[in-house]
Amino acid sequence: MLKSKPAVDRLINEVGTPIFGYFDDAVAAINIDTFNYKNVMDKPASRWAKHFHYKQFQFVSIVTERYVIGAAIADIRYLASGFAYVYDHEDAKYRHFEWLKPKSVGYRTEPSPYNSSAFIKSGVNKFEIDIAQGQWIVKLELPFLQGIVKLEREQDSSPIALCNRTGYNGWTYTQKHNALSVDGELTIDGSNIELSSALASYDFSAGYMRRDTSWCWASASGKTAGDTVGFNLANGVNETGLNENAFWINGERHLLGPVVFEFDRSELNSEWRIYSYDGRVNLKYRPKDYRKEKLNFWLLRSNFRQFVGSFAGYIIDTHGQQHVIDEITGLTEDHYARW
Repeated sequence: MLKSKPAVDRLINEVGTPIFGYFDDAVAAINIDTFNYKNVMDKPASRWAKHFHYKQFQFVSIVTERYVIGAAIADIRYLASGFAYVYDHEDAKYRHFEWLKPKSVGYRTEPSPYNSSAFIKSGVNKFEIDIAQGQWIVKLELPFLQGIVKLEREQDSSPIALCNRTGYNGWTYTQKHNALSVDGELTIDGSNIELSSALASYDFSAGYMRRDTSWCWASASGKTAGDTVGFNLANGVNETGLNENAFWINGERHLLGPVVFEFDRSELNSEWRIYSYDGRVNLKYRPKDYRKEKLNFWLLRSNFRQFVGSFAGYIIDTHGQQHVIDEITGLTEDHYARW
């Protein structure tokens, strides 16, 4: 059985190396200033490399009966990108806003998943995340979407939080939590959105990642058989002994083993299969719609597809109990990046 250890105040230890493993809760600070970064030939990396090779991403998803809302900030040091969208199940349409900002202009991130602030903005259009003692507060100010909400977890519910080796000389810290309740106010086109049954998830990922990185990802939060469930499944980024796969049932976190993603990249509307060789995960995913983006710059390449759709199948928790996933709305992603 996979086990986690108590969270630490600082991710980088006294000799300048990361503390690897699964944690019970958020690591308070990612103290990258004390990281002893070396190049692939074991020489101390330059100050330039230490600064520009660090990446940080934050993402929030909120699901209501009618809408799927997503917003993200990606800070890759020499620039930042972001997006926010609303998908309307009734109209089967996306509405979205995107940012692409040069270094240090119109955005900020801070290296802590426990106490920090991040934003990206253009004029009055802004996405902001404030994290206070682990609680996420999300603010959105867009032409079609406005509001402030708190993402609240069940008492004693834990995120999946881990630090893993990445490539030859890097590491990645990832923290994610699904099936969170939502408190606050959101309006879409001036109309208040009912949030009493809404569920949310967040993603904080940071570190010294591979220059060429790719991943597949699946995430959902919903109700099934009277229970509140959520899961985060991925492969590609954290695959060096650890993985970021977890299942939540009424707030209780269950760590999962590696998973496989099977889908046809040339047929974007085709069904996905997501499963594990140990038999604990067996899901099918039917995409309903998707967003895509392709960027091809000198320093940056991105081939990004994020889908909204529904999951069906089952997941077996660490107690051996099988939980049926019955047409729960969620997201998948297929992404290649060079940064």
